[in-house]
Amino acid sequence: MTPQRILVAGIGNIFLGDDGFGVAVAQRLARHALPEGVQVVDFGIRGIDLAYALLDGYDATIMVDATARGEAPGTLYVIEPELDALSEVGSPAIDTHGMDPVKVLRMVKALGGNESGALNRLLVVGCEPETLGPEEGQMGLSATVEGAVDEAIPLIESLIERIVAEGHSPVSAAKSG
Repeated sequence: MTPQRILVAGIGNIFLGDDGFGVAVAQRLARHALPEGVQVVDFGIRGIDLAYALLDGYDATIMVDATARGEAPGTLYVIEPELDALSEVGSPAIDTHGMDPVKVLRMVKALGGNESGALNRLLVVGCEPETLGPEEGQMGLSATVEGAVDEAIPLIESLIERIVAEGHSPVSAAKSG
């Protein structure tokens, strides 16, 4: 039996404080022993690279990013977005020096991602940021979000285990904090 191909994509800008959450998680998770077929990549702000990786036909993708939803800083979220709801309104163009996950997904869809099976299953592990730094930028995560990185690792590992165990069955969206 061929192992499921799972992409864990860390996204974010390390020069904008807590926006570097996904990058920090990807860097730490990559040092862990993971099941065969799981690939962890720090995409940073390289949206085009992520779009083409998504076209590679993974069985599931877990995007890891700072996600402001109005909860306490450091709150972790697991979101399973409705891919069919991605509006084609507007340009799927991607800023080559920035990362907008919705634009990346629209680009993948515009390139035939849904028809090719590239977007089989998508989960987002998000963390409520405390600060995105001052206008001139800020290196490093806040202490609160740094602590959430340590909590995100076992959360992502458990999602990987569930995806492998359940095949293509949907994972219930959950929120942990």
